[in-house]
Amino acid sequence: MADRSTAAVGVADEGGEAPPAAQQDATPDGTTTDDQDSGTAGDGTPPKDAADSTDKTQDDPAETPTAPLPATEPEPEAQADPEPAADPAADPQPEAESAADPKSEPEPSAAPRAKPKATAPELHSGHRLARRYQLAECVTRVDGFSSWRAVDEKLRRAVGIHLLPAGHPRSRQVLAAARSAALLGDPRFVQVLDAVEEDELVYVIHEWLPDAISLADLLSSGALEPHEAYQMASQVSQGMAAAHREGLAHLRLDPGAVLRTSSGQYRIRGLAVAAALRGLSSERPQRQDTEAIGALLYCALTQRWPYEEDAHGLAGLPKGVGLVAPDQLRAGVHRGMSDVAMRALVNDGATASREEPPCTTPEELAKAIAGIPRIRPPEHPAPVYQPPAFQQPPQPPTGSTRYTVAGPAAAPTAPPPALPGRTGSALKWAVSALLIVAIGLGSWQLADAMKSRENHTPNRPTTSPTAAHNPAPPPAAPLTIAGVKDFDPPPEGNGSETPSQIKNLIDHDPNTTWETSWYARTDLGGLKDGVGVILDLGSDHQVSSVAVDVVGDTDLELWAAPAGTADRPTRLDGFQKVSAGSGDGKVTLKPGSKTTSRYLLVWLTKLPEDSDGRFRGRISEISVTG
Repeated sequence: MADRSTAAVGVADEGGEAPPAAQQDATPDGTTTDDQDSGTAGDGTPPKDAADSTDKTQDDPAETPTAPLPATEPEPEAQADPEPAADPAADPQPEAESAADPKSEPEPSAAPRAKPKATAPELHSGHRLARRYQLAECVTRVDGFSSWRAVDEKLRRAVGIHLLPAGHPRSRQVLAAARSAALLGDPRFVQVLDAVEEDELVYVIHEWLPDAISLADLLSSGALEPHEAYQMASQVSQGMAAAHREGLAHLRLDPGAVLRTSSGQYRIRGLAVAAALRGLSSERPQRQDTEAIGALLYCALTQRWPYEEDAHGLAGLPKGVGLVAPDQLRAGVHRGMSDVAMRALVNDGATASREEPPCTTPEELAKAIAGIPRIRPPEHPAPVYQPPAFQQPPQPPTGSTRYTVAGPAAAPTAPPPALPGRTGSALKWAVSALLIVAIGLGSWQLADAMKSRENHTPNRPTTSPTAAHNPAPPPAAPLTIAGVKDFDPPPEGNGSETPSQIKNLIDHDPNTTWETSWYARTDLGGLKDGVGVILDLGSDHQVSSVAVDVVGDTDLELWAAPAGTADRPTRLDGFQKVSAGSGDGKVTLKPGSKTTSRYLLVWLTKLPEDSDGRFRGRISEISVTG
């Protein structure tokens, strides 16, 4: 198996592939970005000896020059001669050098000098390839090749281009990989559109996705929701399984190689080509790609890279601890997804939870992910992709406003024709008069109603002395829940219980739920007395009842913090039990005595069985009446 420092699941510090100054980054355009190192030209063109310097950094002996120059090679002016001089008189410069220093004269039996490598033409923004592709911006320059954002002038669309000299030692390998990837045609991959050798250049044309964002950028703002992590791992594993069935491997899967479009689809870029550009290979490509997908799922669930080294903008694991399961590293992680990640990472020494066999191929990993029970989507689904403005039809005109369509061919839409002559003017005046009359009539009726209400004095009902001393309690009214917090107190709990779903309890949507982690038994596996949620009413209120909508037959209790409690309790002994109940559906908990409190605890003590044979509690809505 290839070293993780150059493989897909490896550390992002790619010192083995480029000079130390080169740092890798990812762009949302279908290419992988590496900062330009100090040896490149300032105008965005590769140095003429980039291919030679690349050869010196490769570990594979098959990629090194077969005819190295001797240590006593003449000056560069002599190297430019593609063939050795047959007569000393025909080459005066070496003769002069040998006279000055006899040691510098080549031996008669020395190996023939290698032919100079072809140098690529000077490239810059605005340069055209094949009289069709205009280079716009260089986004990568590393290891003897460069990547560009360009414009296909024939089809008027953005594309990405990988460029390297035809004399580059890996140019043939890149062409073969690009043509093989283009034949796959799977929509889960960024498509290769063309692979050409022309004018001493080899270039690969691929899709450019302006609406996509890389997984690395997504993780910069936090870990993914369980449903989103499920979608990512499912789509990537299924796509790689299809690629391996056709004999194609990636070998460089990392958070920068996975893109998410605004429609929620995940696309993989660099299939076969990214590894060919850097000369990567593996004896077990399926196992390496599977471990890479496991690393992607791990960091999607935890926002941590599953190795000790920091990589791809993510912090690594604590040193000396080893590979910890995601649900043990971060609270609220879906247990099934955590187990699948460990089964994929078992190749690197992880231990699968619940003793399932490890996943060593993308096909096995895709089946394991498909076997996870259904994960509810988040409260706010991903936005639906909208086509660019220049592809949208013009909106229908309203009134006299002129609408335009963005783009070079946009033209103002003419307003609707006005009614002819006096007919149009008369109609406008008639409509205006009717509006004025309607507004005046409504104002008069409203004022008359308010005046009659002020003059009307209701008859006071006679009351008995007993009723005067014991007034009736005010009618029950719903109380506003100012905040809600999951509650899994120590020492049995870890302090958190699915916090990402807690807002579902007060969103007034019965289709969204907050659910607990799963347990092996109905009594929470005998691990703890219960879990629950804390309701913050904002201030002390008298509480008459709490209605809880549960999914499945659940035992639950109502606890209340003492009146005057200013800070939310963090332990169960900060509350007092005031009611209990059970059922499936709406369960109403009514305190047995007068209860005034700001903080209420809905405490689940027995959980219903789920379809997968596990036990977990679910609550869709909670309301409080005072």
